[in-house]
Amino acid sequence: MGAYQPLQQQQHHGQKHSSSTAAGGGCGYFLPRTVVTWLAAACLSLALLHLLCCSPPGGHEAVFAPLLQYFNGTYSYISVGGGGGGGGGGVESSSCDYSEGRWVWAPGHARRYNGTACNVKPEQDCIRNGRPETGYLDWRWQPAGCGLPAFDAAAFLAAVRGKHVAFVGDSMARNQAESLLCLLGAAFPYDLVDQDAEHYKRQFTRWAFPSHGVTLSTYWAPFLVRCGGKPFNYSMPYNLVYLDELGSRWDADAGTMDVVVLTAGHWFWNPAVYHRRGEVVGVHAHPELNHTEIGFTSPYREAFRMALERLASDGRRRTVVLGTFAPPHFEGKPIFDPTACTKTEPYKEGEKELGSIETEMRTIVFEEAAAAAERDAGGGTTTMRIAVQDVTRLASMRPDGHPGPYMHRDPFARGVPERMQTDCLHSCLPGPVDTFNEILLQILERMR
Repeated sequence: MGAYQPLQQQQHHGQKHSSSTAAGGGCGYFLPRTVVTWLAAACLSLALLHLLCCSPPGGHEAVFAPLLQYFNGTYSYISVGGGGGGGGGGVESSSCDYSEGRWVWAPGHARRYNGTACNVKPEQDCIRNGRPETGYLDWRWQPAGCGLPAFDAAAFLAAVRGKHVAFVGDSMARNQAESLLCLLGAAFPYDLVDQDAEHYKRQFTRWAFPSHGVTLSTYWAPFLVRCGGKPFNYSMPYNLVYLDELGSRWDADAGTMDVVVLTAGHWFWNPAVYHRRGEVVGVHAHPELNHTEIGFTSPYREAFRMALERLASDGRRRTVVLGTFAPPHFEGKPIFDPTACTKTEPYKEGEKELGSIETEMRTIVFEEAAAAAERDAGGGTTTMRIAVQDVTRLASMRPDGHPGPYMHRDPFARGVPERMQTDCLHSCLPGPVDTFNEILLQILERMR
């Protein structure tokens, strides 16, 4: 695979234009330099006046925010979130809190690659599948009090030069990994070097960026720990989760990983039977079995804790980034309702409140990050640098960025069906999840 063009073609850098003043090209008429300067200043002033008066709501912010943050010197990079319920130890933080803010209108901001060209999961290739409304690509996340620079592929690869970057977790982790592949691949060539035998399931894939010696892998491990049942057989009514064993594929490769992004959560909501040391220790939402109901938040905490302990156990210096929970937007409609998640704009600030479950899951991630940093520092030699990629709030405000019925090709070509599976969980690619990688870049640059 090679580099490919983004959705909106740009003029090639370095393209030469003819000029009447080239050698032997005859005479030209030149205005005095002072006149040219005044004309340029006048044109700029008129352009800025037009922008302020006539741009869509938030459009002027999309232009002025980078200028303001340049003059104010506020490129202070990543915050692991404001008041997430934990933050001591070696958890990276700074004055810029990317977890709070609002989405502002920024035409073309997310139109940076062609999802079909970089082979994203077909169900998330919304443009190819015929989604007619593409305004979801025209928003930029504006953190409160600071700026979030647009993704820079060269900067990202420089930050992880010679390293193995691994995304471990559920399909949300894979969604972000494929977004990252496309963002990087729009500027640099890459190769597909390995994948699982049943590659259509996308449970494991690995790419290489030879220009920087970077390896990018994604490991599907929906519980981080070992699991069975429904994840591999949808006819099963529940999950089997083994809290004292990690997912075998990523566990076997963990020793090769230099940067690890851990993201999990949605599978924990489903009915489950939890095991430890070969015995059932409890269930979640499965009253048919005569076992103690223990819910899912405690197993969720255990899974993150075990994963972090594994990554601290081999003495390899690495960066570990924990992704917080990104809420779905079915909002009371069933998964087979073709009218689910049909909003076309983000929620405004204060319009969408986080639920108690989303808040608790977010807090658990912060607490386990802080606890892992404290354990690591207690050994005398720090082996892990830990950060939290806090996307819960910004993701909750993007009901417009999901595939919805456009996880299928031309879903309404024969009218609106009564029943059709919809996706109000993952992000279209390109789409809002690209912002996760803008934040990830700031984390990695901060921790270099």
